[in-house]
Amino acid sequence: MKVGLVCPYSFDVPGGVQFHIRDLTEELIARGHQVSVFAPCDELEDRPDWLVSAGKSVAIKFNGSVARLAFGPVVASKTKQWLEDGEFDVVHVHEPETPSVGMLALMNSEAPVVGTFHAALDRSAVRSLTSGLVGPTLEKIAARIAVSQEARRTLIEHHAGDAVVIPNGVFCDEFAQASPLPEWEATDSRPVVVFLGRLDEPRKGLGVFAQAIPTVLERFPGVRFLVAGRGEAQALASAQAQYPDAIEILGEISDHEKQSLLKGATLYVAPQLGGESFGIVLVEAMAARSTVVASDIAAFAAVLDDGEAGRLFQVGDGEDLARVLVEQLSDLSANDDLAAKGQARSYRYDWGTVTEQILAVYNSVLPTTEPIKTGTVYEYVSTKLGIGNKQ
Repeated sequence: MKVGLVCPYSFDVPGGVQFHIRDLTEELIARGHQVSVFAPCDELEDRPDWLVSAGKSVAIKFNGSVARLAFGPVVASKTKQWLEDGEFDVVHVHEPETPSVGMLALMNSEAPVVGTFHAALDRSAVRSLTSGLVGPTLEKIAARIAVSQEARRTLIEHHAGDAVVIPNGVFCDEFAQASPLPEWEATDSRPVVVFLGRLDEPRKGLGVFAQAIPTVLERFPGVRFLVAGRGEAQALASAQAQYPDAIEILGEISDHEKQSLLKGATLYVAPQLGGESFGIVLVEAMAARSTVVASDIAAFAAVLDDGEAGRLFQVGDGEDLARVLVEQLSDLSANDDLAAKGQARSYRYDWGTVTEQILAVYNSVLPTTEPIKTGTVYEYVSTKLGIGNKQ
């Protein structure tokens, strides 16, 4: 099958959607499919052969973060050329409602289009105002995927229609079989608590993480807090000055280093304040057999099976986070048991499983596919694979 994947966000700057598309591409190619990815990209070194650049991007504030998008007549011309050259069986557009190359590909594709929706938003005045303009374009989508129930809710509230829920994927074995680096690995006397995310983005919750540190160190002076990610960690400045031997800021790390970091961790903390549709790093930590402690936003609760595969604390509450961390560190045997449950659950998000579900959606929109008798694509795929709208 010839598949064209479209990413609205620049591949020059790493992000969840970009990683999703990269990993899906690698899995599809490994299965013998021909794949081309079209995305804004200008400065990326060692660009893979499957990535075609749509040109430079422009930074725009969106959903508490900064999205780097590409639009305009030059980009539109490149998009049309990419579609013409690719002769794709299926064009798979991610975040098709975003004003970037995905929308341009959707408008111009003659092949069947599958759309994947990643974003999870509360009621948005901007989205409500623009939904009427975007709606007619989205009608060209033959099948819709949402990466979580929260992403599906956002799609329904803002753009109507429905979608089959197929989660983000993780190469679980890479995390399960990773080797921890000795300098980052936890010991019985020095447990390791990890934060991983953009350090200067408030909604990632580094400030909440910082609030919990003094209470934890009061009970367990040997605990190490390892913090990795891009940006300046201003929210940690006070705590780091007070506990310089307990807090280490690693900065941006590679994928291999991330696997090692999570493999050697006692606890992984996800203190995000909101705006998350899934929580891919939670699954990576679970696969590495690190116990996950996450804020109780809906997307994280779904990944952790409402606390059965990890611990939840009250969003934005540093004291409650400290309480949960102290409980987990007080019984490392029970903590390891919970980590094992998390690792077992992580494999439902393995790319081997997720790709099968995505391919079923592709096959459902091809002209040669069997007739869909259940009325809608998402019902057909749900019935065929038994995945439905539950995680």
